[in-house]
Amino acid sequence: MLKKTYITFGQVHVHSVEGKTFDKDCVACIIHDEKVNGRDIAFELFSDKWHQSFEHDHVQDICMKYYPRGIIEVQQVF
Repeated sequence: MLKKTYITFGQVHVHSVEGKTFDKDCVACIIHDEKVNGRDIAFELFSDKWHQSFEHDHVQDICMKYYPRGIIEVQQVF
């Protein structure tokens, strides 16, 4: 079963992954197998330069008005 982990970024955190820019104005969506920890993938992709993580069930906790670029998916990692 696939899970989703959502990652937000701080003011100075800017990353380029798979030709996509991730920064303070978007939320990264990491799609992963349930046996894999989404936060571990976030550390692999973004090092420790991100702010907060949310699991799929808690995505409603993210106030999207603060992220005008919306949710950007990261290629599925298994």
